[in-house]
Amino acid sequence: MAHRPDTAESLAGLLSEPRRRRILEWIEEEGSARVRDLAGAFEVSEATIRQDLERLEKEGHVTREHGGAFLNSMRAQVHGFSLHHQVNMDSKRRIGALAASLVEDGETIILDAGTTTTEVATRLVTRRNLTIITNALNIALVLGGVPGFAVHMPGGQFKAPTLSLSGDKSVEYFRNIFAGKLFLATAGVALDAGLTYPSFADLQLKEAMIKAASHVYLVADSTKINRSSFTRLGALELVQTFITDDAISDADASAFEARGIELLIAR
Repeated sequence: MAHRPDTAESLAGLLSEPRRRRILEWIEEEGSARVRDLAGAFEVSEATIRQDLERLEKEGHVTREHGGAFLNSMRAQVHGFSLHHQVNMDSKRRIGALAASLVEDGETIILDAGTTTTEVATRLVTRRNLTIITNALNIALVLGGVPGFAVHMPGGQFKAPTLSLSGDKSVEYFRNIFAGKLFLATAGVALDAGLTYPSFADLQLKEAMIKAASHVYLVADSTKINRSSFTRLGALELVQTFITDDAISDADASAFEARGIELLIAR
């Protein structure tokens, strides 16, 4: 008969695995993390966080250093100028095509950093006279060479996994911007939790982007639906339109529309 751990041991196992998953999501978003910051955020001891990082290192995800850990794939991503979350790309391409079709010549738009917003960007090259404001370096390179396009970027701190700029300088920049449309990325979108992200770092930046735009389009594939990440940006009502793929369930589609959110499905 298999050994059955005691209640305390079982509880520890149940709690530690979701925490390690979210710690990894945090590091995948930020590129690195400090033990003291993770301990404060997850409300556990620094010793517990060190154990979590040791397990993630053994699994090949991170490398520990004094006081924290960094993402193993970070250097290769920067050298290859590639984003980390290259999954569900067929759905993201269809979402990108639908979102891009909503952009008209001569508009001023904001593009958030992310794989789905990058798919939006790549389909805008046939437009005329666009003004694009983005914190994503890869998007700036995609669109910066298009004749007639004006591409603007904030200052800030470079985030390797998302190839983006973040921090207080980025936030202040977007507080002085006005755009017609924002195409916003998210890690999770749920009826109860709203819009969620792996870490605290970009919450103020995304808030500033939302306030700078007349219309907010959330672009996210259906695997993000009913998923909650670590930090909450706010309720679903922050966005006016949600663009996703056709794997969304009828029940979820009805629930989003019942909240007054326009739903566009990329097929």
